[in-house]
Amino acid sequence: MTDLAPDRSDATLDEIRAALAPRIAANAAFDGWAAAARDLAADSLGVDRDVAALALPDAMAMIDAWFAAIDVAMLAVLPPERLAAMKIRARIAALVEARIDEIAPNRESLRRALAILALPQHVAHGARLAWRTADTIWRAAGDTATDYNHYTKRTILLAVYAATMTMLLDDESEGQAETRAFLARRIDGIMRFEKAKAGFLRRAAHRPSLSRFVGRLRYPVV
Repeated sequence: MTDLAPDRSDATLDEIRAALAPRIAANAAFDGWAAAARDLAADSLGVDRDVAALALPDAMAMIDAWFAAIDVAMLAVLPPERLAAMKIRARIAALVEARIDEIAPNRESLRRALAILALPQHVAHGARLAWRTADTIWRAAGDTATDYNHYTKRTILLAVYAATMTMLLDDESEGQAETRAFLARRIDGIMRFEKAKAGFLRRAAHRPSLSRFVGRLRYPVV
């Protein structure tokens, strides 16, 4: 959780957003993603309420800032040097589990946030936030793909992550054990798919290609 310097007058709006977002999330379970939750968070930090409203004017801005704060917390728990010692499957699992740890205390706030994101006027913004989450996780895990793999990996992970968050909302097991087991099974599925896809591409690379054949007729090798 970001703390502001004692002299709040020097804080930037970005710093104020980062500091307020987790505190707003803690209040949103009771007050919703609304001005009341933001005002309480501002008061707890000694931030002027009008400045807080300028930094986070509406529910979408508050939710966006909270999701960004979760990204920051996740990366702080799992810096690159720690992830480097893990296999790719373990990296993905650890990164998502770090998010579970961060979100679990505010599950009702997540439920309210998802309800807002599901509104027709917010669907596009919600999709961008979801993609940002999947992209952040894969990049932290070391993925550098720029071809279609970049998109397929994130699309598949996005589906897994969304299902995991849905599971988390109603998970009353100790330490969210059921959600973590659910996640492990889904990540195993991702890894099997990636392995099968890699094998298919290797085999396809050695198959006769009509386009290459036609190209050679047009531009013969000399």
